Amino acid sequence: MSGIVCAIRGGPRSQKTVEKALELAETTGEPLYLLYVVNLDFLSHTSSSRVQTLSEDMREMGEFILATVQAKARQRGIPVHTVVRQGNVADEIIRLGKEVGAHYVIIGRPRREHEGNVFEETALSAFARRVRQELGAELIAVGEEDA
Repeated sequence: MSGIVCAIRGGPRSQKTVEKALELAETTGEPLYLLYVVNLDFLSHTSSSRVQTLSEDMREMGEFILATVQAKARQRGIPVHTVVRQGNVADEIIRLGKEVGAHYVIIGRPRREHEGNVFEETALSAFARRVRQELGAELIAVGEEDA
C-alpha cells in the first residue's frame, strides 16, 4: 500500500495545499488520503457536555470540508479517501501515514509566526524529521508562495 496524506483544516488558505496534493496524486498515480483532525485541547477547562457538542459539530464540519475536496479529486479521476479523526494533529497525521504506507505528507505552512497553526516554523523541521524517521516519507509544507 502507498499513498499521499494531505491534512487540511479548510478555509481559503487550504486551497493551495489541496491543489498541491491533487497535482502530486495526478503525477504519481498514488491514492490521496485527505485528513481532518478535530483537536479540542484548547477546551480543557470547558464542561464535558459543551466539549461533546463542539466535537460533533467540528467532526461534521470536517466531513463537509473533505467531501468538497473529494468531489474535486474525483472530477479529476484521482483515487481519494477521506478520514476524520480526533486527537493531536501531528500524531494523527503520523498514524494515518503508517496505516496507508504514505510516501508523501502534505500540510499547510503558516504565513506568519504568530498565526495560530499547529505547524509553526519552529516546529515544522522537527515534524519533517519525524515524518522521515517514522514513515520514510517526504513532508511537503505548502506556503503562500507555493501553488
